[in-house]
Amino acid sequence: MTETILNIYIVIENGFITSFKAKDYQIDGDDNSKITFLKENARQDFHIAKSFLSPQNKKGEFLSYKKFSKLEKQGLQFQLFEEIFEFFNVPQNPLVCITPVVDGEVYSG
Repeated sequence: MTETILNIYIVIENGFITSFKAKDYQIDGDDNSKITFLKENARQDFHIAKSFLSPQNKKGEFLSYKKFSKLEKQGLQFQLFEEIFEFFNVPQNPLVCITPVVDGEVYSG
């Protein structure tokens, strides 16, 4: 079944998430092959991915990666990607590969 899948990047500078980036694909295949495809393209996709703003608190401070990790442990990190999901018009529970980019270094697995 063809579906929209996403490479999502968490851009981290000095321990804070300063932006998100995302690249979409329309692709067929099973979930394992789709994840493999996203991982294989993670490094090159980062440079062409669309940028999105990172959430900030009322003081204009970016979300720390430490706080993001707490959200992730609770399964709540996807709430931060709502703007991305809306932009690419993906269904609920889209297949995504999340890659951290720490101080300019893309960490793809």
